[in-house]
Amino acid sequence: MKENINLNLYKIFYEVAKNGSISITAQKSYISQPAISKSIKSLEQAYQQKLFHRTSKGMVLTESGEQLYKCVDEALSMLNYAEEQLFAKNNIKKGTLKIGAPSHIISLILMEEIYEFHKKYPNIEMTIICRSTEELIKMLRNDNIDIIIDIISYKDEISGLSIKKLKDMVHCFVVKTDSNFINYKTKHSLKELENLPLILPAKHSSHRRKIEEIAKMHQTKYNNVFSIETSEIICEAVKNNCGIGYILEDVVKKDLQEGTMKKIQLKEKLPKVSLYLIYKEKNLSSYSLTFITDYLKEI
Repeated sequence: MKENINLNLYKIFYEVAKNGSISITAQKSYISQPAISKSIKSLEQAYQQKLFHRTSKGMVLTESGEQLYKCVDEALSMLNYAEEQLFAKNNIKKGTLKIGAPSHIISLILMEEIYEFHKKYPNIEMTIICRSTEELIKMLRNDNIDIIIDIISYKDEISGLSIKKLKDMVHCFVVKTDSNFINYKTKHSLKELENLPLILPAKHSSHRRKIEEIAKMHQTKYNNVFSIETSEIICEAVKNNCGIGYILEDVVKKDLQEGTMKKIQLKEKLPKVSLYLIYKEKNLSSYSLTFITDYLKEI
């Protein structure tokens, strides 16, 4: 093994460990399942140890497999780093950057920064992945994305990962400027919104739970509610004069600046949330660092 290291065997082992499945690895790598099984068997014979438990739920690393996986993970990270450095030496800006975030964070908060980065570094292939927070964290742990930009409610979701607060954001109620639902020029209480048509986030969302908790504290129950899953559609519903939208102020910042929407002034304080950058410290590429350092500070 020392004289003739077959790197392909380790790469296949690494992908099977990440995917937890030979069939999924075969689909992604375009290598047949028998060839993948043979590669795993070759490694196990070379080390004279089982690297995987074959279970009904997939391929699970043994203790020896876990040890090998950590070493291969570090080795591949070092190879990627070396490749970047060699490209950089010749001013060749090539590589990939995979960003994970909810769709409304991308389209309504980050799109301008992403566009500017792509314009400056057109040879860096950018991939934007919009999934649930749970899915994104799983992808980050499996090295399928480089960074996550998201609102995290519970810190234990990201144990073992690095986290950096980017900014605090506050919710607000907004209406279309020519709406006659409410006079946005005067201050109102939450109680005054009780029977007005409200456009709120879906019931299962943390944003909805928080605003209902605050309403309950002020002996208020909303009776005319239009529940919508995404911030983008809440925005469209407000623009179509369907009601008063409850949304993060950063999401509608452009509309407020342009005057197409107006914020309702409230006597009570509305919930704040924090936007975080989540990443694996040792896996940050120079492209990720450039995006974080030069572009995220602008949001």
